[in-house]
Amino acid sequence: MLLREFVKEKRSVNKLTQQDLAEKAGVGLRFVRDLEQGKESLRLDKVNQVLQLFGFQVGAIPLTRNSSVDEKG
Repeated sequence: MLLREFVKEKRSVNKLTQQDLAEKAGVGLRFVRDLEQGKESLRLDKVNQVLQLFGFQVGAIPLTRNSSVDEKG
């Protein structure tokens, strides 16, 4: 699931408007709109402010099982 889909779903399940979410997270309405529209460059600290309302935070996840960097360089 994409981040934008996750946030929109969590907001919907919790019956929050975009304005409600922005106010509760301490971010601007424009930021919430950009996040839900999948803007590619967003401040991670603000993304985490939004996610923390739902008990989550941004983290690194592997793309595939073999995606680790070879230690030999």
